[in-house]
Amino acid sequence: MLPPAEQPLDQTYDLAVLDLDGVVYVGEHAVPGAVEGLRSARSHGLHLAFITNNASRPPGQVAEHLRELGVPADEGDVVTSAQAAARLVAEQVPPGSQVYVIGGAGLHEALEEHGLEPAVTIPERPAAVIQGYGPDMPWRQVIDGAILVKEGLPWVASNMDLTVPTPRGAGPGNGALVNLVAEYAGRRPQVAGKPERPLFEETATRVGGRRPLVVGDRIDTDIDGAHHMGWDSLLVMTGVTTLETLASLAPESRPTYVGADLGCLALPVPAVDADESGCHVGGWTATVDGGRLRVKGEGDRHDWWRAAAAALWTHLDAAGQAADPGDAVEPR
Repeated sequence: MLPPAEQPLDQTYDLAVLDLDGVVYVGEHAVPGAVEGLRSARSHGLHLAFITNNASRPPGQVAEHLRELGVPADEGDVVTSAQAAARLVAEQVPPGSQVYVIGGAGLHEALEEHGLEPAVTIPERPAAVIQGYGPDMPWRQVIDGAILVKEGLPWVASNMDLTVPTPRGAGPGNGALVNLVAEYAGRRPQVAGKPERPLFEETATRVGGRRPLVVGDRIDTDIDGAHHMGWDSLLVMTGVTTLETLASLAPESRPTYVGADLGCLALPVPAVDADESGCHVGGWTATVDGGRLRVKGEGDRHDWWRAAAAALWTHLDAAGQAADPGDAVEPR
């Protein structure tokens, strides 16, 4: 549980496999500290791979957005679920096949990269159906694709995320529409995106790296995906995960490391010293008293989260029930 790292993480690993939304940016804006953290990590020799379940934008557009925010990124550093999904399709159909697309431009570009022909009207001999997030696709495109799926064609979904971030809050994601097609067709697709293996395998194929570290803000996609690959992981607390989430995490779902933000990549990870008085990390002491989390002391934000997580998990493993985070608040 939360092992130490004597060297900074950006020197312990040779590749950071980074989630984007909630880790590097939120919408059009960089997460505080992300740009500085990634620039520092790259200057220390850590290779950065940016992976996303969102299949709507091609890698070039994602890389351009990152550069606009000040993050060093080339097109080849970005790997999308559309690319992983297209490879799954290409492994099952003859070269040059027509593939029906339920989704956006990212899927078209990914299919063409494999010599396949994307189609949005039903071709004479469709070989497969590929489905991913496409905010502007017409309903007819969904209907025609669903009919082909029901007829039994190979069907690959880019991901199963039930929500997608929007300026007005979380909206229905690709998984919601995939479930609709699945209910109609009476079958389930192959899935390429996190937490399944294909997107991580695509990243290893395209970017390389002998010792990767998965960095994300979500347990169900980023951290579970790392577990599926047998890779170490870093959970950063800049996205959707909360103390309540940490309090109920079973051992098989826990990250290797926890940090406040991407700034922790430049730092070594101190050991957790646990005894009867609590879990001690870098000047913080966290305990669960009367079922409620309490954190006292002083130090940096990364160690605060490590102490809190260690205390919550120690309590969960011993008591069999999650502690109440109470009024514990991360220092600013």
